[in-house]
Amino acid sequence: MPVMIGTSGWQYDSWRERFYPRSIARAAWLEHFSAHFDTVESNNAFYRLPERSTFESWARRTPDGFVMAVKVSRYLTHTRRLREPAEPVDRFVGRVMGLGPKLGPVLLQLPPTMRVDVGRLRDTLARFPAGVRVAVEFRHASWQTDAVRSLLADRGAALCLADRRGPLEPLWRTADWGYIRFHEGRSRPGPCYSRPALAAWSRRVATMWPPEAEVFAYFNNDPLACALRDARWFAQELHRIGLFPTRVPGPRDVHAG
Repeated sequence: MPVMIGTSGWQYDSWRERFYPRSIARAAWLEHFSAHFDTVESNNAFYRLPERSTFESWARRTPDGFVMAVKVSRYLTHTRRLREPAEPVDRFVGRVMGLGPKLGPVLLQLPPTMRVDVGRLRDTLARFPAGVRVAVEFRHASWQTDAVRSLLADRGAALCLADRRGPLEPLWRTADWGYIRFHEGRSRPGPCYSRPALAAWSRRVATMWPPEAEVFAYFNNDPLACALRDARWFAQELHRIGLFPTRVPGPRDVHAG
């Protein structure tokens, strides 16, 4: 099973000297990152959607086979709360298509205060063109319904499995591919993860998806470079049970803590 491992973003000042050598200019951080990872989740698009030319530039600056997942603009998810999705989805898709074949899944992360609305979600998912894989991260318990699960499965959309000091319910497989986000571990220093926690997740991946499935896993616990270290540990745990994680930095490449 191929497991694409990356981090949620790459432009963190706290990673200078922990991962990015002082001699490398910030403008070249993406090149350095993509020399160690095969994927990243771009979360800056959530705060301010870049122009298509920026996505085209990112595609040119990364090696063949690199994949970028993109978090959908908060204008759609938090300001509009999925109302009238046609224009914001079309604008988002028109820009991220600048990545070409390097475009990975797109992530809809809903506000923690947004209660279930199956109609809005259905209209939003229907607006994405065929071939664009969509993952959805719910943060209100009211979305945990059979109707929501069926809608995701019918559209081939993945429920984003999230971990924040432990796995968050529900743990549904709704597509033939997977998407996982690691927000905060229980280990020290915080927000790092422990080896046992990552080993448990590796076993969960192995049992939830068939061997041919592609699973994307992104570490969002960026402080103290925990995400970088945990990505390496997770890859080691996956490899230990016979899965196939993508490239991650070596122990000499990251100084976490």
